[in-house]
Amino acid sequence: MLLESVEALNFRNLAGSISFASGLNVLVGENGQGKTNWLEAIAVLASTRSFRTARLQDTVKFEERDAMVRGFVRESEEIVRELRIIIAGNTKTLLVNDKKETVNRYLGQLTAVVFNSDELEIVRGTPEARRRFLDAGIISLHPPFIQVFTDYNRVIKQKNALLQQARDNETPLEKVTEKLEPWNEQLARLAAKINRARLRFIERINEVLEKKLFGREELSVRYLSSLEGKGDLADYESLITERLALRVQAEVVSGHALIGTHRDDVELKFDGHDIRKFGSAGQQRSALLLLLIANISVFNATRGEYPLFLIDDIDAELDYRRIGKLLEFLDGKTQTFVTTSKESFVERFGSAARVFRVERGHALSSGTQAPSPTSIPLLDGEVSDNPST
Repeated sequence: MLLESVEALNFRNLAGSISFASGLNVLVGENGQGKTNWLEAIAVLASTRSFRTARLQDTVKFEERDAMVRGFVRESEEIVRELRIIIAGNTKTLLVNDKKETVNRYLGQLTAVVFNSDELEIVRGTPEARRRFLDAGIISLHPPFIQVFTDYNRVIKQKNALLQQARDNETPLEKVTEKLEPWNEQLARLAAKINRARLRFIERINEVLEKKLFGREELSVRYLSSLEGKGDLADYESLITERLALRVQAEVVSGHALIGTHRDDVELKFDGHDIRKFGSAGQQRSALLLLLIANISVFNATRGEYPLFLIDDIDAELDYRRIGKLLEFLDGKTQTFVTTSKESFVERFGSAARVFRVERGHALSSGTQAPSPTSIPLLDGEVSDNPST
């Protein structure tokens, strides 16, 4: 998987296009010039989502109606795909070789792993951030699995609405139990699928984890089910069905679903100590990198290729010792994109990279003049009605 080039129109402050090297690509420039915007454009092209905002329409340039990101992905010597995403209001249109695709069919055309300050929430933040890491990894390996997560979230939403209504109206427990039964049946079935997928993903992460790449401490990773200690986890669907039946009254009192994979977590430890509570900032960054590198390795083992690796503000998050070890490990594996505002980084690591200087949204190689504003066709004025969620 090789991203040969990216072109942007009305996406934040970006202008023009970039042709990338197959190895390390460095975007350097002062703050506010658009370095991170280029990484965001790549991430949106890969995942249809931004790592900076939940509202994709926020990426559209002020006073413009539409934005577009287009990229060319080389799969082999003979096969190159054109990917294009058009953002218009709260809608997005996804195209592969000018053919409209659904999200399920579009995902998997290009995959990117992101390291930035926000992603540190995976290590030091809430269980939700760690669940998102797992689920994104699973979807990258098996894009159709997104439907399982979508269906599960729909069931939880509907169940929560029913529970809140029952609590507010003081509905008799027997009647609530009857209404909950079809939702709990769906929840148990979908939760069992998610539990199996997450356990397998963690198992594969542990198989390839470079536990001591950045230091002497050893990272351990374990899936932590919210049903642990409640029964036989090996028969998960039966166990969760039993727990759902037992906890109806408690769920009505709380007004929301208390049982399910939406309450699970991942346990991360360095030398047996909870890294969220006791790890230093450097150890937390190292742990996140180890997880992301393992994610990349699992992807390679499954798909026979490497995803892109996007690292924002690399020398603000990592010291040069860790950067050196990381880039050495990635050399010859991933196509890597990093941003920096420091010339010292370019001096130290730029000799093995293609370096772009970003000014006012333009990314220029040495000796290249800023291009004139381009006029990239969106889709003959069309926009799709696929929800931008």
